[in-house]
Order: sequence, then C-alpha cells, then structure tokens
Amino acid sequence: MATSSSPPEAGTAHAVELTGITKRFPGVVANHDIRLAVRKGTVHALCGENGAGKSTLMKILYGMQKPDEGTIAVDGQQVAFASPGDAIARGIGMVHQHFMLADNLTVLENVVLGSEKLHGIGAKARAKIVELSERYGLGVRPDALVENLGVADRQRVEILKVLYRGATTLILDEPTAVLVPQEVDALFDNLRELKAEGLSVIFISHKLGEVLSVADEITVIRRGTTVGTVVPADTTAKQLAELMVGSELPTPETAESTVTDRPVIEVRNLKLLGEGGRALLDDISFTIHEGEVLGLAGVEGNGQTELIDALIGLKGADSGTLRMATGEVGSAGEAAGEPEEITSWPTRRRREQGIGYIPEDRHRHGLLLESPLWENRILGHVTERPNSKGFWLDLKSAQADTRRIVEEYDVRTPGIDVTAASLSGGNQQKLIVGREMSHKPRFLIAAHPTRGVDVGAQAQIWDQIREARREGLAVLLISADLDELIGLSDTLRVIYRGRLVADADPADITPEELGSAMTGAASGHLEHPADESGAAEDRPSGETGDQPEKTEEAAAPEDEAR
Repeated sequence: MATSSSPPEAGTAHAVELTGITKRFPGVVANHDIRLAVRKGTVHALCGENGAGKSTLMKILYGMQKPDEGTIAVDGQQVAFASPGDAIARGIGMVHQHFMLADNLTVLENVVLGSEKLHGIGAKARAKIVELSERYGLGVRPDALVENLGVADRQRVEILKVLYRGATTLILDEPTAVLVPQEVDALFDNLRELKAEGLSVIFISHKLGEVLSVADEITVIRRGTTVGTVVPADTTAKQLAELMVGSELPTPETAESTVTDRPVIEVRNLKLLGEGGRALLDDISFTIHEGEVLGLAGVEGNGQTELIDALIGLKGADSGTLRMATGEVGSAGEAAGEPEEITSWPTRRRREQGIGYIPEDRHRHGLLLESPLWENRILGHVTERPNSKGFWLDLKSAQADTRRIVEEYDVRTPGIDVTAASLSGGNQQKLIVGREMSHKPRFLIAAHPTRGVDVGAQAQIWDQIREARREGLAVLLISADLDELIGLSDTLRVIYRGRLVADADPADITPEELGSAMTGAASGHLEHPADESGAAEDRPSGETGDQPEKTEEAAAPEDEAR
C-alpha cells in the first residue's frame, strides 16, 4: 500500500488545496496540520473515525468555521472564507448528510430558494434545472413535490441545488448512508458523470468498500491530522481500516444462534392510518423471541418510522394488538411470564417495563444537544434508577452513572458536563447506546444504530447488541446498512409501502437480493428461483419464529408474489 502525506507534485491542477490547517476548541485540537489536495476532475475520498476531524475540516472548507492556522487555495489562488456564501461564490458546494429540503415545496422551488437572482423563479430557472439534470444524468423533475420523492431522488435534488449555484467542487457527506445497493450504483454513475464534465468531488464515507470502488484518491485522517493519502488500486479495505483506527475492519457477523422459543414481543394485525384514511401500516404481524434479532429492511419512508412510533407508544394503532413479556433480561421462562397486552399502555409505562430505544435521528429524538451529557443520560428514564429516588431526581447518582457509561462505552469527551453537541456523531451514538443498555431492556428497538459512525464505534455497538442478545434481549433492528442487517439478524423481513412483503434467511441472502425486494421487485420468501428440490412454503404473514430454508437468489416477482 502506497501512502503519502506530502503534497502532490508541482504542476498538478488542484481544484482545492488545504495546507497546514489547524483548528482548536476549548480543551481539544480538532485539526492539526492537515493537508488535503483535490485534483480537478476526480473523486477524492476523505476517511476517518468519528472525532478524527473530518466534519471540522469540511466546515472550514465550506466557510462555516475559520481555521486558526493554515491556508486554503481554490484553483491555485489563496482564499479566506467568512461564510458559506463566500465558498459558494468560489464554486464549492456541500450536500449535507441530513438533507435540507422543504417537503411542501416543489423541486424547482427548493432549488431556486435563496438563489432567485441567478435565473429567476420561472421559465429560465426551469430550463436551467432541466439542462443540469440532463447533462449530469440526475433525472430530476422540476415540478415534483419533494415530500413525494424517495431518499435517492432527494439526494439528487440536493446535488442539483449546488450545481445550480455554480459549484465545481462538491462535498458529499456520507452520501450512501440511506441508499439501497441499486441506488448507490446510480449515485456512483452520477458522480462519474460529474467527474467526466471536469467537476471535483470530495466524498466523505465510512463504507470503505464503496470508497475503494468510486474514489481516485483517498486521504485518511486520524485524531485530527493527516496520516496518509492512498490510491485505491494499491490498497485494501483492511489496510484502510488499519490506517483509520489502527485495527482490522470489523464485521457484523453473529456466529452462533441464541434464539429461544420464548416470545418477548408479539405484534398482531397492526394497522395505522394517515390522513385521508391511507394505511401507513397495513396488517403488520411478527413475533420476536428472547435472544433473537429481527432485521427489518426497507427504503426509508415505507412505514418504519410509523412502526417505531406504534411500538414505543407515540402513536396509537387504529387496530391490532401488541403483547410483551415484562421483567429483566435474564429472568426468562417462568420468571418473565407470558406476554401481556400493552396496546393501551402509555410510552412511559412501556419504557419502565423494558422497551429500549435507539432512535433513527439522534439529534431530533435522542439528545438535548445543548444540555450536558449527564442530563442526556436521564432522558427517557426519568422515573428509573439511578436517575430517581421515588418522586425526586437523584442527580449525583445520574452523574456517577454517566461517568460509568463514558468509561464502559468509550465515549470520548473531556467530561460529563460538556454539551452533547460538542461530541462527534459516533460518541453521541455510543452515549445513547450506553444509556439504553444500562436499563437492561427486554426488547430493544435499534433504528440505524451505527448510521454515520466510524468502524471503531461500529464494532463497539455491534458487540453490545451481540452481548445483550446472548443474555436474552429481543431486538428489532432497522438499518439502511444491508451488510449490518444481514450480519446481525437471525430473521429478515422487508417492509414496502407499510406492509411486510418478504422474508429471507440471513445466512444466504445477498445485499443485492434484499435491495431488490426493498424496491418492490420481489416478494414472498426470497429463495433461489432455479431450486429444483422444491421451494419452501411461505410462512404465514408476519411469523418469524422459525428460520426459513436457506436460499441463494431473490425470487422473481411473478414466482413469489403474494
């Protein structure tokens, strides 16, 4: 593997060059002497674990923060950015991991918003959008309402937004985090179109396989400084991981089965209606047993959020029942008792009786960003020990337990009094996982538990889920990372338009086959269509207790349609 931290050769055309960038915050040096040179017409990947300084570096390049030391050059000319507007004016655009689109506006309205002076808001703007969409193969429809678009289409709108503003260097922050494999392939085709037109892309990602397939060069930063720049042809995912975190790339595989015949959560015929009587959840049924991880695959927006809300008690089901075995993990069998109906229980009672929750959006639903870590440790568990004694909060015990979580879960922080906002995304996630696991849940809803976290934090979170599973925890795992879903799950289900439409054996399914079912192209029990020995019967809709027969390929819709 060839690594280099020195600047590329003189004479190379650079779209962007950062030299000696240093940025300090109270108690921490986020960036120290970072060097990054992005050649014109290339995809340059930026890798590093959470807290390594990637986000700070990109905020500096995008004019959101000023460096304490170092220089920025764009097209060979040294610049100083006071705001993102300055960066945009010099051709730098950023597509954030969390999309910044107004759902109730059309694509055209979202694109021109804030840039009305460029091409107006009418025919000229529409013509420009169509031209850019066709030129870069984005397939964007100007009059489509954003709320009706899928995740991949929304991402293309974000890319078009920055192109519309004249960007020649695009920063993409974790662009594949919410995409299925087919959508990732389409995105990479879009990036190749951009590159072919002479544009430059800075591609921030934790998915090392994807980085190796799409990037021309890869720069790795660790603990705030550059540790090397490599060429994909000369390196491997394992070597990249070692550069990033000093250890091998972790895998989510679960070796042994711990599934028992004791049900923890039973969902029967769950139905949830939206505006106008449209079914958001339609006849959802499943059972999760002690020691079982049920993986739920689906393109975002197909009912996952509504299912979480119904399970946690934020939304009442229009019909159907929920039953749960209560008691601590480890008190299985007679001690745990038979599942009892919890359909009418409020959220607090469900939490107190053993439902843990790792939310899909940690900023909106998991943390108070401007509050200290010890206050965030109390969230969702106000009435439970060690946070309370009777009717009173026990602040000293909560603070002491926060210190324990910080140590046990390797939350990298100067102390428990800093705000949650001051932590990197991975450390925020480890705090949430530590908080939820500390209450010994019987049933854990884990929604995108490793989204936006680095390989080191990923491994720790996977270990915690595996360990709790061995102790009898029942887990509903919702993830856009199909390797994670397949590796951790004992049973796989696919949700599409509010219905469970397919199931599969994690031992044999591939991400591509699972992705096909997620887009509605396959349904039923996903198995090899050419299997002459006789296809296994589909299990009744929703039953997940028995493992399906091992399969090799997704069934064609006409063979397996329900």
